[in-house]
Amino acid sequence: KKHLDEYWDKIEKRADQGDTPYNLRNCAYLDDFFKPKIVYPNMTKFLPFVYDDKAFLTNQKCFIITGNAMAFLTAFFNSSLFKYCFREYFPELLGGTRELSKIFFDKIPVIQVDKKAEIKFKTAVLDIQSEYTESKAREIDSMIFDLYNLTAEERDAIGYITIK
Repeated sequence: KKHLDEYWDKIEKRADQGDTPYNLRNCAYLDDFFKPKIVYPNMTKFLPFVYDDKAFLTNQKCFIITGNAMAFLTAFFNSSLFKYCFREYFPELLGGTRELSKIFFDKIPVIQVDKKAEIKFKTAVLDIQSEYTESKAREIDSMIFDLYNLTAEERDAIGYITIK
């Protein structure tokens, strides 16, 4: 406190303080919660990724991803292709859960999609999030497979994957 008292004129005016000016925090990321984003837990068995365009907030048990093509990325991260190719990148923990830290996502190559594709994925993702069916999940898988130009043999090898 004695050290911070030397800077009272600066800290008193800060917008990113807690209950008192001494309770400082950097909230530079706060605006990210109000953007379309993907929300996912830090540890899970099921690899669930949720698209959020309603500005929900999360606690410390979840992560968020912001940027471009969030609906497509949500579909991709929930797809059988992602589960088939990348689940091994995420370390398995006790009880079969996996840790979904950012450092593991950084290694995953993802194609870029245009705005037309993003709109198509947004419709599909919002639909499946309102009512999940395996049929809708398979349809999204097919959309992902089409984007990656997978052959019939590759599609058969991947199949439809649910993680239990």
